[in-house]
Amino acid sequence: MAELEAGSISMAAGGGGRLRNALSGMLCAFALLLIGVLAFSIRLFSVIKYESVIHEFDPYFNYRVTQFLSKSGIYEFWNWFDDRTWYPLGRVIGGTVYPGLTLTAGTIWWLLNSLNIPLSVETVCVFTAPIFSANASWATYLLTKEAKGHGAGLMAATILAMVPSYISRSVAGSYDNEAVAIFALIFTFYLYVKTLNTGSLFYATLNALSYFYMVCSWGGYTFIINLIPMHVLLCIVTGRYSSRLYVAYAPLVVLGTLLAALVPVVGFNAVLTSEHFASFLVFIILHVVALVYYIKGLLTPRLFKVAMTFVLTVGLALCLAVVAILAALVASSPTKGWSGRSLSLLDPTYASKYIPIIASVSEHQPPTWPSYFMAINVLAFLVPAGIISCFLPLSDASSFSVLYLVTSVYFSGVMVRLMLVLAPAVCILSGIALSEAFNVLTRSMKFQRPISDDTLPTAGDSTPGSSSTATITTSTKNANIKKEKMGTISKERSSKKSRKETELVGSSPVRPEKEEKLCVLPSEASAMGILFLIMLCGLYVIHCVWAAAEAYSAPSIVLTSRSHDGLHVYDDFRESYAWLRHNTEVDDKVASWWDYGYQTTAMANRTVIVDNNTWNNTHIATVGTAMSSPEKGAWEIFNSLDVKYVLVVFGGLIGYPSDDINKFLWMVRIGGGEFPHIKEQDYLRDGNYRVDAQGTPTMLNCLMYKLCYYRFAETDGKGFDRARRYEIGRKHFKLTHFEEVFTTQHWMVRIYKLKPQKNRVRGKLKLKLKSVSQTTLQLAYNHSSKTSLMRKGAGKKNPWQ
Repeated sequence: MAELEAGSISMAAGGGGRLRNALSGMLCAFALLLIGVLAFSIRLFSVIKYESVIHEFDPYFNYRVTQFLSKSGIYEFWNWFDDRTWYPLGRVIGGTVYPGLTLTAGTIWWLLNSLNIPLSVETVCVFTAPIFSANASWATYLLTKEAKGHGAGLMAATILAMVPSYISRSVAGSYDNEAVAIFALIFTFYLYVKTLNTGSLFYATLNALSYFYMVCSWGGYTFIINLIPMHVLLCIVTGRYSSRLYVAYAPLVVLGTLLAALVPVVGFNAVLTSEHFASFLVFIILHVVALVYYIKGLLTPRLFKVAMTFVLTVGLALCLAVVAILAALVASSPTKGWSGRSLSLLDPTYASKYIPIIASVSEHQPPTWPSYFMAINVLAFLVPAGIISCFLPLSDASSFSVLYLVTSVYFSGVMVRLMLVLAPAVCILSGIALSEAFNVLTRSMKFQRPISDDTLPTAGDSTPGSSSTATITTSTKNANIKKEKMGTISKERSSKKSRKETELVGSSPVRPEKEEKLCVLPSEASAMGILFLIMLCGLYVIHCVWAAAEAYSAPSIVLTSRSHDGLHVYDDFRESYAWLRHNTEVDDKVASWWDYGYQTTAMANRTVIVDNNTWNNTHIATVGTAMSSPEKGAWEIFNSLDVKYVLVVFGGLIGYPSDDINKFLWMVRIGGGEFPHIKEQDYLRDGNYRVDAQGTPTMLNCLMYKLCYYRFAETDGKGFDRARRYEIGRKHFKLTHFEEVFTTQHWMVRIYKLKPQKNRVRGKLKLKLKSVSQTTLQLAYNHSSKTSLMRKGAGKKNPWQ
């Protein structure tokens, strides 16, 4: 009977456990659904406050490409030669663009229309980033769960759904590559860690496919193919090699590289550039280590030493040979096989010295400390606690999280754009820290008991109802929880751990009582800690909502400002592009600085000389030289490029700081890099860049100054520049080779037309005709004199013979 009762009790306990697991799974799924809704909805402020519109500059090119894909199909897309950009060179779109974002949005549009949901391409493009931000939150949950369990995963996913650093690049309308690339990045890391924990070849294959999607989406895929080899090498060095590590890495390198080479914009760069060489070198090292472990299982210790010496010698020679081959391949390149952006990450001063076109981009500048606080807020204080939690205990997944954080912190410190890569790492570590902290504090509240001298157990106190037994039960539960988290530990370590737990339970009850005092905090301290963490999370939520609603919701193409008389909206960009579309010929060419090329092509449908792709530095330098030259020289350059209109952005009237005058020094530097007669010193006065009365004659006479400040003094009679906050130097001048054709309401965009080449001036023509007639008369006079002399000297010797 006792055995039957025990069996029924165990069955009831098993049924209760299954029910508890089912309820926890349902709650977890519901929480993930809410997290996805949160990630999507917090990014809709731009649509609610303004309208459904594409943001920034690059997204307009992506939108234009997606339009072409939806109309013409995939085959036309791969072979599309765009003659609207980089005139007269043009651009092969299919071979120079990362197609992941375009194909993703195009597929969504096709599926919706197949289901009779008639959404426009623009609407799909606007909401692609919020949709994939929800996917990125769920991928963060999966990655963190592999390291520290479901609670940490849910916390990390919630944090990522709101983190301002990610919101800045994923609001509704931010249709850029990062919209889908961050999800692909996190999901690739999850599949790698999942394969590392399970050793499943299925997950390894999915990992290679996810890496392929990342390669299609963003050039930042090189971060993945360098971070994972670093972690593999770390595991080998720290003695954590296993067959699971081999299964997680080898298929990724082989399949991932083959798939990456299929992307036209990457091609053979997947095996020829220095960014990928680290993965191949670690691939060889991994095989050498695997061979050593295999031989170790077959030979005796004595023979193993001999074999190991031979294998290490051959492996070292093979590695040196591979390094020599790779060095020979890149020796002919002046950058040793590295791209300009990669060299800028390795050497932060490289771009400013050698590639000013990269240094001129604002998102390529190093961040400031306030920008870090704006991007991650209070998470900066939680990350150290998350790092400590990852070492208690250390696993392959937790060590990968720490390595991810360390590398992303460095790269984000070099380039502010890469704070987007830092955001998932910070959220993962912060989620782990908050989860562990809440576990400790709530467990302390749950198992809290008043401790007094009367209730303290003695050496002989071991009754079933004593607190000692409860302590042992709590200690055993905690040990079981830790054991479940460390599911990837080898069988030998598991058996040792179980033996230690058995010894602990069978020992005297005084030792567990000491453990309870160390692990369980007083109730007052636990309550205060929980309240403090809740307050910290509340401050984080407030900051994230403010950042989403105010800092990152305004589209750059429509500007707003607040003053004492209310909200002001500046829609000058769309006004100027609409004017170009309706008042110029379809084949007219428009010259501007490269920042506005994508928008001009997409919104005005006019051919541009340069755009945001920046693939041809000489072409950009030509435009910069024209802007830096006097009016006549600039007209000659633009006329040789068949330019009809010149567009400049000017913020002096309303105080807009990101105008062409503030960007002008970069035009000088880039132009001077290709054309030595343009010297930056000629535009500086005592090392300072000025456009007031202290400006240099070269500066006050260049085309950019004239196009921006033409008739500007008429606005207030003084010519006070509100962006620079002083009066301009040269106020009254006329244009001889350009004419103003359109200026927007707030003077933000000004468009000029090149005057046609003049015919010969009538006065000069008369002078030339007069000189020609005088020469003709002189020849006629000489001819008549010669004839008379011949007549007078008839019969005499001819003097002309």
